[in-house]
Amino acid sequence: MRAKVRLTGHPLGNAASVAVLMALLTPSVFAAGESTLGTVTVTGAAASGAQKDQKRLQKVAGNTAVIDNRQVEQGRAANAEDVLALQPGVFAQGTSGTAANKISIRGSGLNTFYQGYVLGTKFLFDGLPITGPGGTQEDFLDMQGIDHTEVLYGGNASEYAALSLGGAINFVSKTGRTDPGNYARFEVGSYGYRKQQLSTGGVVGDSDYYINVLHNERDGYQDQANNEGRGLAANFGHVFSPKLETRLFVKYREEQLTNGNTLTRQQLKHDPRSNSAPTGRRKDGTTFIGNKTTYTFDDGNKLEVGASYNNYPLLNGWRYSPTPQDWRSKDINLTLRYFRTGDRLFGLPSDSSIIFSNTRASLADVKSHNRSTGAKIQETNYTGSRDTVLTFGNELQLTDALWLSSGLSFVNIRRKAEIEGTTLTTANTSNLPTRVEYVENDLAPRLGLRYQINPEFQLFGNVSRSIDPPVTWQLGSTGNPFLYDVRPQKATTFEVGVRGSHGIFDGSLTLYRSWVQDELLTVVVRQASATQDQLTATSNASPTIHQGIEAGLNALLWTGASGDTLDLRQAYTLNDFKYRDDDTFGGNELPSLPRQVYQAELAYRQASGFYASLNLRAASSYYIDYANTWQAPSYLLWGAKVGFQAPSRKWEVFADLRNLTDQRYASAANTAYNANGRDSANFYPGDAFSVTTGVAVRF
Repeated sequence: MRAKVRLTGHPLGNAASVAVLMALLTPSVFAAGESTLGTVTVTGAAASGAQKDQKRLQKVAGNTAVIDNRQVEQGRAANAEDVLALQPGVFAQGTSGTAANKISIRGSGLNTFYQGYVLGTKFLFDGLPITGPGGTQEDFLDMQGIDHTEVLYGGNASEYAALSLGGAINFVSKTGRTDPGNYARFEVGSYGYRKQQLSTGGVVGDSDYYINVLHNERDGYQDQANNEGRGLAANFGHVFSPKLETRLFVKYREEQLTNGNTLTRQQLKHDPRSNSAPTGRRKDGTTFIGNKTTYTFDDGNKLEVGASYNNYPLLNGWRYSPTPQDWRSKDINLTLRYFRTGDRLFGLPSDSSIIFSNTRASLADVKSHNRSTGAKIQETNYTGSRDTVLTFGNELQLTDALWLSSGLSFVNIRRKAEIEGTTLTTANTSNLPTRVEYVENDLAPRLGLRYQINPEFQLFGNVSRSIDPPVTWQLGSTGNPFLYDVRPQKATTFEVGVRGSHGIFDGSLTLYRSWVQDELLTVVVRQASATQDQLTATSNASPTIHQGIEAGLNALLWTGASGDTLDLRQAYTLNDFKYRDDDTFGGNELPSLPRQVYQAELAYRQASGFYASLNLRAASSYYIDYANTWQAPSYLLWGAKVGFQAPSRKWEVFADLRNLTDQRYASAANTAYNANGRDSANFYPGDAFSVTTGVAVRF
């Protein structure tokens, strides 16, 4: 997938297209508040953490969002798809009904090839990374014990030392201070979905505690696609003095999953529940242990010291596969964040920061064996791979209404992969190596402006550099007797936007364009079958373009005398990702993400506690191969919610209905090299009509 580059027409260069979109959104879109439809509705002390973080992120010269998970919990809240809905620029869709979602921001990791393993976005719990050299393990994306979620698009995630094309998603935990008392929640729904959750939290003197236990299971929409999991999320905080506080985080999860295989379009339409080649996966104790300690100096400046340990065991092919693999992945993380406020630089008000992050694979390898004989087939070792980032940032107030944001990141990447033993019958007749090891140093600068037009409207713009190293398994694992010497993907991104609120409206509009070099693209070279596992290959592509539009508009349509409300939330995303004059594919579109996505929710709420809403998600068709010969079908999904929350907030009941018209559609797709215009098994079927009901009690 090597190429030269030619730029063809694109939406940001088409003034008419932008004018039409802005006319559709109405001028009131310029009253845009925080990035996208993640606008937080404050409902007392419980939402104060989300409100505080939203206010902080409004100082970023770029697109950001904050999502209050308590609002999401007024319906099914099983995975990241539920939380990240209605966020323009973010694609999040579940496969096989598990927490293994396909998640992409601005086309990051757009062709992730199977359930889970989000690429191109850094994920964190409370500022501590769970994304390491081996990527992101999807089993922690079950939203257990999460208070609110921060989304920082692209280069706007520098405060978390995130330099990925997609930016960062930070999950902020509930604590004994934000979620005191005892809580029980039970959900049951279609396709054997069941979820039970208990939590307790409180404050004891200068300490607080929060403990959440969860059990979930699902029989599955596809045949033989059952899954079951159980987890613990807990944290314990202590305030030593007004200057010093600390918090310990513990997360633990076990899972047994059987994922459904991909289908052809014909099967998608006529037999979407078929599953002739299921894939079993087992997680025997995914563990995250972290600590974050904050010290506030006499002058108000802060130092945060964080350390964490991640253990991600995986038995891939636990069931059905003829060659199961035992993956071990243990990471050690260290983060330092120092924030200075109230300084002066060149006689102007100045805030600055120093961020350090180091994530090292202390133990990482994969072994495959023959199920029938038990003999080891191949072992590949990745231990010692690491990602290290040192970031300097500054916010300089040039005038009462204008701020200059600047920063520079120093990046050190080490990748190591070595095949330490193989008995594969396929000989390595290629010129590809059996050992890959390199260290690469890079610089990632950024520069942005933020202008407060008036108290309601804010303009922003920035240019930034992103660097995405390959995750270790993209170098190769157990299916081939060789490795791929793939190098970091790099991009320069320009972003401009507006946000604010006026009258009944609030929202945001962001335009961006990324010039990408050596994009990491993955292709499925062999489909899974009853006798063979799926086989993929990753390479650095020729120059590509990622560009698009992220637009969100909220409107409070009606307020009754008693406090009843009717509001409309909307999110529109335009994805335009393409080659720049590739030798083979010319200016073809990059596959595996819809070009356009529109989401909306019309919600009615009574002051007495009753609520009801109608929602939709529409996605255009998109190519599933680099040759652009075969497409996933477009779809339009309708959903509805109805529920009641007692005025005392002591109990709540709800029903969440999805895919009301029982449409048969693909929630995600694999990526083929060239489908030659023929139907092929590359589509993950989305759930048909489903109902989830739930009850929650606080006591």
